Amino acid sequence: MFKAKIHRATVSHAELHYEGSIAIDGNLLDAAGIREYEQIHAWDINNGERFVTYALRAEEGSGIISVNGSAARSVEVGDLIIIAAFAQLDEKELAQFQPTCVYVDANNRITHTNRSIPKQMAAA
Repeated sequence: MFKAKIHRATVSHAELHYEGSIAIDGNLLDAAGIREYEQIHAWDINNGERFVTYALRAEEGSGIISVNGSAARSVEVGDLIIIAAFAQLDEKELAQFQPTCVYVDANNRITHTNRSIPKQMAAA
């Protein structure tokens, strides 16, 4: 089940020779409910690349989104990415569950959060 996402974060660093992961501003992790070392999926809006790695906590308020290790080859600084986490829930948990969506500006500061994704409407 989709648990949480940080939507349209801007890649601030791409560090090929750092241990693999994505270092994420701790404020964003806390707002999304993503834990350090939790498996995350990342989707690059600019180039369509997708990869799976784990979250590392960066300094709170830093705005850091640093894609590290081999995944750094999948992004460029300035790219917009979606960072998502998933969870396994039983039927009882699903009845009350809502995902956490964190939306950020170009500096990776939280603009707002939401507990659902807006319904997509047909084009006019």
